[in-house]
Amino acid sequence: MSGHVFARAPRLNIDRILTDPKVHIIVCTGAGGVGKTTTAAALGLRAAEEGRNVCVLTIDPAKRLAQAMGLTSLDNTPRQVPGVCAPDGSGSLFAMMLDMKRTFDEVVEAHADPERAEQILGNPFYQALSSSFAGTQEYMAMEKLGQLHVRAEEEGTWDLIIVDTPPSRSALDFLDAPARLGSFLDGRFIRILTAPARGAGRGIGRLAAMGFGIFTGVLSKILGAQVLSDLGAFVAAIDTTFGGFRERADATYELLKDSGTSFVVVAAPERDALREAAYFVERLRTDDMPLAGLVLNRVQQVDDPQLTAEQAASGAQLLAEEPNPAAGAELTSALLSLHAQRMQVADRQLHLADRFAAAHPGVPVATVTALAGDVHDLDGLREVGDLVAGA
Repeated sequence: MSGHVFARAPRLNIDRILTDPKVHIIVCTGAGGVGKTTTAAALGLRAAEEGRNVCVLTIDPAKRLAQAMGLTSLDNTPRQVPGVCAPDGSGSLFAMMLDMKRTFDEVVEAHADPERAEQILGNPFYQALSSSFAGTQEYMAMEKLGQLHVRAEEEGTWDLIIVDTPPSRSALDFLDAPARLGSFLDGRFIRILTAPARGAGRGIGRLAAMGFGIFTGVLSKILGAQVLSDLGAFVAAIDTTFGGFRERADATYELLKDSGTSFVVVAAPERDALREAAYFVERLRTDDMPLAGLVLNRVQQVDDPQLTAEQAASGAQLLAEEPNPAAGAELTSALLSLHAQRMQVADRQLHLADRFAAAHPGVPVATVTALAGDVHDLDGLREVGDLVAGA
């Protein structure tokens, strides 16, 4: 299948990106369930074994990355993967899993004195916001990326950070959510909501009059009857502490647009996943963000593409209807049927890939054939990296 795909699209040279010292951030993005985490880990391993000092930031809740890298667990602190380096001893690989709540707490602790930090961390509204507010995970992924980048520049810890974006409903959420959360915390909306705390009770009536009764009702169900009081106390505590939310989000957003960043869109050869990939490719172009290319994951491999699905299905049917089948005819018929099914899948995938390539000319593509089983160790990640690189 790959030959047909690349007839329409240039090949993605992932090794050129991984070994380019000017590239400091690679963002793997795409719809959920397409293999972003595995791809990010495989690229990180490949880069480390080429001599780069790499940190992989994953947001995958399944913790497969830790297992594949031979680590007992991953948390909010980068941990070195033992035994990974280039043949000359250079290079290293660190991995971490985003802890959304812990990252939010770190922001509080970094931008507030101990007394105010304690007030914020113990506030029920903050606890709900930091754990379940829509977009918080995407914002904290950006926040953590910014922290890692600063640490890399100040300490020289890593020269390449690879980000596995959150499994959002839409790949676009990674770029949009930080701005939404920053606007919420820094903007007029939350100040209107906190009018009761600021206006000695006068704001409660105005709040209802302005149509926020439903919103506060939902918050009351989540946080209890004290929600408005908690909300007021929360804003009073963070009024000066979180003034830089939007500024940090904007700074990280600009970092993503820098020439030292490369976006790798990961998709499966399925209609919905490629539609999501197409949206993201267009968004990156609109925002002038550096797109490296598309990794088309889990592509059906066909051993004999010269034998069409129709021919294989016809042969299987003839053998099945044979009144006096020869020895092995049943097995041959089953194998032909299996080949026909695989060819049908491959043809459908080829059609979808061709449509994507035609709609987005010039976007480099790499295909990764479907593996027989899940990736569960470093050798499996190496195999994925080899497939992405076409090695």
